[in-house]
Amino acid sequence: MIIIMKESASAKEIESVEELLAEFGFQTHPIQGEKKTVIGAIGDKRLLSMNQILTMDGVENVVPIMKPYKLASKELHKEPSVIEIGHGITVGGKQLAVFAGPCAIESQEQFTTVSKAVKASGANILRGGAFKPRSSPYSFQGLEGDGLKIMYNSGQELNMPICTEVLDTRDVELVAKYADIMQIGARNMQNFKLLREVGKCDKPILLKRGLACTMEEWLMAAEYIMSEGNEKVILCERGIRTYETATRNTFDLSAIPVSKELSHLPIIADPSHATGTYKYVPAIAKGAIAAGADGLMIEVHNCPEKAASDGAQSLTPEKFDKLMKELDPIAKAVNKILL
Repeated sequence: MIIIMKESASAKEIESVEELLAEFGFQTHPIQGEKKTVIGAIGDKRLLSMNQILTMDGVENVVPIMKPYKLASKELHKEPSVIEIGHGITVGGKQLAVFAGPCAIESQEQFTTVSKAVKASGANILRGGAFKPRSSPYSFQGLEGDGLKIMYNSGQELNMPICTEVLDTRDVELVAKYADIMQIGARNMQNFKLLREVGKCDKPILLKRGLACTMEEWLMAAEYIMSEGNEKVILCERGIRTYETATRNTFDLSAIPVSKELSHLPIIADPSHATGTYKYVPAIAKGAIAAGADGLMIEVHNCPEKAASDGAQSLTPEKFDKLMKELDPIAKAVNKILL
């Protein structure tokens, strides 16, 4: 439920409402507006009637939250969230976030070369895989801890935040030590123990949409993270599985405006995994920005034909640079800043 306090409500009256809610087992999430305070309350509403709250001093109204995802819903949080990443970068504001880098970290030389190239072209967040969830147990699984150190070194050298995937609850502490943003991949979108574990961290979480998940299931996954106290969630549309085989996945462009209507969480697009083919990446990237995405995640490799993972969907640094220049006028048309 949402408790709307009167404009004249005192700090003591707001505190009393929170104390009552806590007494009945509710989690409270106060939001300070310019004139009024709104308290989001998550719990079993059968334990406490709305009338009990309405009779309290300072309370103006009580409104039920109808969506099953309470914290991720726009019902509770009307204004779009802007997530602070560090290094002066945000996701969700006027500045578009561009995550770029190789699918897998292969060596310090490779990652540094690509990192410097994407930064020069305008990327503001480095991406790369240290732990790789592969369909085959015989495929390259990533450099793991050594990969995290390589990524961290480049991030520090270039003053750029880094984003990498965490696969297992046992690795959360290690990944959090090096990464500015922890990614939950599509295969783990409904790994509820992992979602709860990253929810206990004070790090932004990039939550990719599952291979065949609905919008509601995706936002409920975000709710798992947020219910543990971490509200720094960034959604990432990366394509869903359909009967179509011409592309690796089917990019759901409509997910961008729909998520904006349902949730306050920022959303970025991953055209690399959506298409699986580098030549389709520019078109999907342009469409995503035009549709209102808050950013992009694009795979870039200095030698895609020799990449340890997903070379077919990786842009060369030269192609990435060309794409960034082509995206700039589209960003300006939707009142966003890219370069």
